Amino acid sequence: MGGADWAVGWGAQDDRESIAAIRHSVERGINWIDTAAVYGLGHSEEVVREALSVFTKEQRPYVFTKCGLVWDEKDRKAMPRTVGAPASIRQEVEASLRRLGVERIDLYQMHWPAKDGTPIETYWQTLLDLKKEGKVRAVGLSNHSAEQLQAAELLGHVDTLQPPFSAIRREAAAQELPWCAAHQTGVIVYSPMQAGLLSGAFSIARAEALPKDDWRSRNAEYAGDLLLRNLRLADAMKPIAERHKTSVATVAVAWTLAWPGVTGAIVGARSPAQVDGWLDAAMIELTAEDMRAIGKAIETTGAGKGLALPAGF
Repeated sequence: MGGADWAVGWGAQDDRESIAAIRHSVERGINWIDTAAVYGLGHSEEVVREALSVFTKEQRPYVFTKCGLVWDEKDRKAMPRTVGAPASIRQEVEASLRRLGVERIDLYQMHWPAKDGTPIETYWQTLLDLKKEGKVRAVGLSNHSAEQLQAAELLGHVDTLQPPFSAIRREAAAQELPWCAAHQTGVIVYSPMQAGLLSGAFSIARAEALPKDDWRSRNAEYAGDLLLRNLRLADAMKPIAERHKTSVATVAVAWTLAWPGVTGAIVGARSPAQVDGWLDAAMIELTAEDMRAIGKAIETTGAGKGLALPAGF
């Protein structure tokens, strides 16, 4: 929903469709929206504000956003810098509050480990301070390791972790998910359909047609042998989707929710129709047989990296 005019855009996106998708999601029962300041360099947060403007306080979903990525307005295509300096984070939270039009952010997460020399203890203490001050309701870390989570936990509880996690990208299952389960840290995974590869609607032709302003056109997972492996894995989910009378996208998302420690999944949508294509994932429960079938397909296709099955399956 940030649009194409920044370094990691997803191609052109109509704001009207974005707003319609958010409103439709809330009307269907979705009770939280995830965004970040950096998405569209502030634009996504502004879209969220407009989308939620029609709802009463009681109807509004929780709003989650992230900090730690600072961009150059003079060069919107440059990669944002990863900054953890307390003064920078405080400037970011005030800017996000204004763009979102809220008095308090429900969940505020550090987007990536800082690369400006700021130690995790320093930027994590800043987030804890913002929580104490009432600027944010809860605080978490995105894209951080189990070791980094432990360092932060010594200062104050890590409410959430936001890791990448899908049937293709499974690395978080080894250490981060067990750590979070043991420390009562919520896990909201992102890209559970691996940016469309596991949607059931992706193809070689679609990958080849991705526009240059879509970051996926430059990613190795969307070309050659890796793409073929990924598409075979998506195909292997079709019989499971048919058994549950649902979509491959739903199965891909439900697979992430079946892992111990996972609290929720962040799923993207460009339109209301796409929302309806995966919303069943909040309601279906994959069986042990389903999980083993997907685990076998992961091993057979060689798609991705990481554990193929949770313990107990």
